Amino acid sequence: MRIHVTSWGSLLVGGLLTGLVGGVVAQPLPDAKTYGANPALLIDGYRHVEVASVSDALEQLHGKRSFMTHRIHAISDGKIAGFAVTVQMDKAEGSAPAAVTPMQAAIDTAPRDSVYVMTMADGDDIAGIGGLMATAMNARGFSGAIIDGGVRDVAYLKKIAFPVYASGIVPSTSVGHYRATQAVPVTAGGVRVSPGDIIVADADGVVAVPRDIAAEVLVKAQALDQTEHSMYGYIEKLRSLEEAVQRFGRL
Repeated sequence: MRIHVTSWGSLLVGGLLTGLVGGVVAQPLPDAKTYGANPALLIDGYRHVEVASVSDALEQLHGKRSFMTHRIHAISDGKIAGFAVTVQMDKAEGSAPAAVTPMQAAIDTAPRDSVYVMTMADGDDIAGIGGLMATAMNARGFSGAIIDGGVRDVAYLKKIAFPVYASGIVPSTSVGHYRATQAVPVTAGGVRVSPGDIIVADADGVVAVPRDIAAEVLVKAQALDQTEHSMYGYIEKLRSLEEAVQRFGRL
């Protein structure tokens, strides 16, 4: 753990800026090893960082673009952080209703804090999920759903406050038109997502974090969050973005 006093009178604790309150140092956040050993703690950490910081952390640490295209946006908004449960939907015109049952099984067998990630082939005008599926996910403690395709029953999604990000809103159904496969790697919004990867989403968009690097990315994102938040007051006080960037070393 790294602890030292910075030039602006705060502390850098484990890579995170932490203020002094009455001369007492705030409790430091867990390190990457601790997050890696505790999935619930890991997800709780991701709930409290901004998606933009997660995106920056992935790029700075691994040179990876892991943010989904702007097509995938909030339909029923809310913060999402959880483990990916993946479903691939492929065209199968005239298929029996049973062809889509794997997407139901994916919901009914997933643990709490899951994020439903569905990719639909040519699916912008097909609803991948609606009110029934969202109700089931909500009841099972899913964090939200990411659909590379359309959604429907939007008024109900908003009524139950279940976060859904998708490419758009359409009234259609996938039944009779698609075949589902669950628990496979998918490409959603231009990003490869494997089952168990971390998915985070907020008003800035959606990011997928490979599970094997999720702990170190979280620690880096927390540090970026804290630095940026510390800069706001500094910029307002001095009315200088250039000086703040020079002092804090980031933009």
